[in-house]
Amino acid sequence: MYDHILVPTDGSKGTTKSIDHASTIARNNDATVHVLYVIDERLYRAASKDAKEEVIASLEEEGEHAIDDAVARLEDDGVEIVTEQLRGIPYKSILGYADEEPIDMIVMGTHGRTGRDRIATLGSVTERVVKNADAPVLVVNIDSE
Repeated sequence: MYDHILVPTDGSKGTTKSIDHASTIARNNDATVHVLYVIDERLYRAASKDAKEEVIASLEEEGEHAIDDAVARLEDDGVEIVTEQLRGIPYKSILGYADEEPIDMIVMGTHGRTGRDRIATLGSVTERVVKNADAPVLVVNIDSE
């Protein structure tokens, strides 16, 4: 049922829960996990001309570490892995990647906010992906233990 699973990562500690869920689904379905890191272009566009290249290099390095951490975790589970680092608006890049590749499911985390906190974060990457993705999206509460 699932041959290609996309797991976007931002390198945060909570992302490991999403990676673990994606890994379990991949093992059970003999699927490939696509690990995606998106360099948020808004972060380097705001930088001065003098600092822009340094900011981009720093963000690329951060992305490489995030991808390496995810790959190490997935390799331990013996699943096939594809990695990609893109520049763009995170939710748009995630949706674009899912449309361009044969993605059957997206697995990503959320902080599980409710009430006022949920209203304050309506612009979250996860929520925008959930609302706009063609593939099913498994949302993992990364705050729960």
